[in-house]
Amino acid sequence: GLPARGKTHMAKRLCQYLRFFHGARTQVFNVGSYRRKMMGKTKADSEFFRGNGENDALRKSFARAALKDLVDFLFQEDLGSNLEQRSADSGRVAIFDATNTTKERREWIRAQLDGLPLKLLFIESVCTDQAIIDRNIWHVKVNNEDYVTEADKRRAYDDFKKRIENYEAVYQPIDEEHLSFIKLINCGKKVEINNIHGFLCGRIVQFLTNMHATHQTIYLTRHGQSEYNYQGKIGGDSGLSMMGEKYALALAKYCVDHLTKDPHTGEPVPCRLWTSSLQRTILTARHIPHPKVKPMSPRVLRNLDEIYAGVCDGMTYDEIEANYPEEFALRNENKLGYRYPRGESYLDVISRLDPLIQELESYQEPVLIVGHQGVLRLIYAYFTGMDRTEACNASIPLNTVIKVSLFSFSYGQLL
Repeated sequence: GLPARGKTHMAKRLCQYLRFFHGARTQVFNVGSYRRKMMGKTKADSEFFRGNGENDALRKSFARAALKDLVDFLFQEDLGSNLEQRSADSGRVAIFDATNTTKERREWIRAQLDGLPLKLLFIESVCTDQAIIDRNIWHVKVNNEDYVTEADKRRAYDDFKKRIENYEAVYQPIDEEHLSFIKLINCGKKVEINNIHGFLCGRIVQFLTNMHATHQTIYLTRHGQSEYNYQGKIGGDSGLSMMGEKYALALAKYCVDHLTKDPHTGEPVPCRLWTSSLQRTILTARHIPHPKVKPMSPRVLRNLDEIYAGVCDGMTYDEIEANYPEEFALRNENKLGYRYPRGESYLDVISRLDPLIQELESYQEPVLIVGHQGVLRLIYAYFTGMDRTEACNASIPLNTVIKVSLFSFSYGQLL
């Protein structure tokens, strides 16, 4: 697709999704990064992207270097460093992130990969909304490495517009029927797919049709302290302690002050509220005001329930260690893959969160999730770009709201 159409953003989000929810080893090979590395301090202004023999040869050398590294990555003989990686490896996905705006360039890519045991899928992002294009230029392109020393931002903007014009002069939208492709038009308002087969390709289509490039904020908070929290027990379906009830009231005030009303007009703004089906989350959210039709209408979702501890449900960790010492040791060795006897593992929870994440990706309104430590660890890790092997140890403290905006985040402690 043409520049400033959200390709790199899309590539990074898709990589994170496939890595986190499907265990794929993923990597983005951005040709622009290769250009900056190989050209060193030489700046590539819009003239560099005008068609001529010398510049065309240079740009192709950048693409060739990226494609070579991509193939090397796909066929590395690396089984992983531990049992979890080897057992959950769903293959490799490499994304060649470049404009690839001509049929000649797409055929060159196909020819370079011909004969290799892989599946080739093209993804094109088409955008005719000038407001979105301008926003992408100002907020992403003008601030990237090509303009890092540029004092005059307007001049940088104009230069990038000329770069786009140079690409538009030779642009050929993808329509080759022999290729597998997904075409996303105006941030998914229209989607065209061609010659798509296989499970993973189907998941890619589903994910891309849900995600969008607009600003999105998700608020994560654990339920208020429960009776089981106070007693040091895991699982169960206990109510709130006195401290938990205090937090529920504080959370309602926080929502009124920061989420459900416009800070300037006081008018209601559209928001969404999710809880699990366990009473400690429902009780924590019950004071949050929600008009009947618009913002903060609560949804109770069993997929957000805490990891089920099976035979250990209702025990303290000391009791688990005393009664099930082997299980206790196994959990410490592999927290991500460990499954409680007759219970669940973090990997099981990842599977049941997948459809909810797809739904979250489709929303543009703020969402508040009142959940549980284990589940929120996974949601937080996914949206902040963490690896799922690190998610099990993410800090999700009580009495705290975590504000996540794409791949940035902040904490706000209420008690």
